[in-house]
Amino acid sequence: MQRYILALLLSFLLSFVLCAAAVPLLKRIGAGQPILSYVKEHAQKSGTPTMGGLAFLSAAAAVALSLAPRADKPFYVALAVGLGYMAVGFLDDLLKRRRGNNLGLRPYQKIVFQLAVALMAALFCCMEGDTRLRIPYTRISFEIGWWMLPLGVFVQLATVNGVNLTDGLDGLAGSVCAVFFLAVGALIAVQGGDPALTVLALCLAGALCAYLCFNTHRASMFMGDTGSLSLGGFAACTALFSGNALVIPVAGIMFVVSSISVIAQVIYYKKTGRRIFLMAPVHHHFQELGFSEGKIAYAYAAVSALLSLTLFLPLV
Repeated sequence: MQRYILALLLSFLLSFVLCAAAVPLLKRIGAGQPILSYVKEHAQKSGTPTMGGLAFLSAAAAVALSLAPRADKPFYVALAVGLGYMAVGFLDDLLKRRRGNNLGLRPYQKIVFQLAVALMAALFCCMEGDTRLRIPYTRISFEIGWWMLPLGVFVQLATVNGVNLTDGLDGLAGSVCAVFFLAVGALIAVQGGDPALTVLALCLAGALCAYLCFNTHRASMFMGDTGSLSLGGFAACTALFSGNALVIPVAGIMFVVSSISVIAQVIYYKKTGRRIFLMAPVHHHFQELGFSEGKIAYAYAAVSALLSLTLFLPLV
């Protein structure tokens, strides 16, 4: 327990220091975020430093490496996947900065990388025998064998893109992800699972809490795809490698909501020429209705926290 508390505290402190240093540094090198033209409410945010994911993810990784007890393959693979996504997100953010618009890597380039990483992560589970699946709200778990391959690929792709879509308002993705990692870390610990994965999840939660000091409205720094893609990879791996893949739609309910709102909007518009929401993802719909970014972020985090708490009911 002391190690877990230390993971939260140290990752918070190191992340706070690195984020505080990153804001003026990113401004100095001109790492401003180009803003999508159709989100008129965000016009004043143009030029806000982005790629902040480098700061809090570096803090989380450093503390996790120093504290993870008896770190094994799942821990290092999860770390590699998360940092790999961070590198691709950084390249995407860098291209946006150089081009001066919101167009970084082409969609097919992102999909190819995501699919390749998803296949490797799922294959790792199958080859290592990490194919146990726990059923939320029960004490039931069972082996699914090589069915983990398609499930693992789906979980990776859905989670990475869900987190990426949720990163649209100040403090939104950061707060929801902080709740998610805190819940998953605590759940793995209560289940008696891999302590190294617990440390990794708690380090990410602590680092995100510090990042939110710089990202709540009005944000002085964005995480960029550097942060959101990486967080999606970490979220998928910590849940998948601990047998808790089915927990993602509960603790990560807002990732699901963001994804479904976009899919539904696109399908409905193509069929009818009309829109379900004023703007998708749905957090922009709420913004168009007049809700402030702070209220939306708070509501998303509160819903995530309440649903996450229900996961522990059968375990107490």
